Amino acid sequence: QVQLVESGGGLVQAGGSLRLSCAASGGTFTSYAMGWFRQAPGKEREFVATTRWSGGTLYYADHADSVKGRFAISRDNAKNTVILQMNVLKTEDTAVYYCAAGLGIATGTKAREYHYWGQGTQVTVSS
Repeated sequence: QVQLVESGGGLVQAGGSLRLSCAASGGTFTSYAMGWFRQAPGKEREFVATTRWSGGTLYYADHADSVKGRFAISRDNAKNTVILQMNVLKTEDTAVYYCAAGLGIATGTKAREYHYWGQGTQVTVSS
């Protein structure tokens, strides 16, 4: 059983930055693909970013088109932590952000691929 705890959400003005962290415990962190998703009120949960092992010491990363160039996912395997650095935030980035972990993931862009979820952290971007 893997436990995920997100932190770092908050209120920020448009154009600002936030750094979300997700601390994982209870599993072999390096084996898991990690992802960030978000859900705005009245909308479905949507993919934001994913990172998974691609061989040797390399990890593959992918980001949704809506956040490419502004957000960056990274992982610190020594600390069992995955980070989402969010820059140039827009009001449309306002949502609850969720961290997820899974094994045997194909694309990492679909919520159903993940087995474990954090409780979420609120990000609010004001104009």
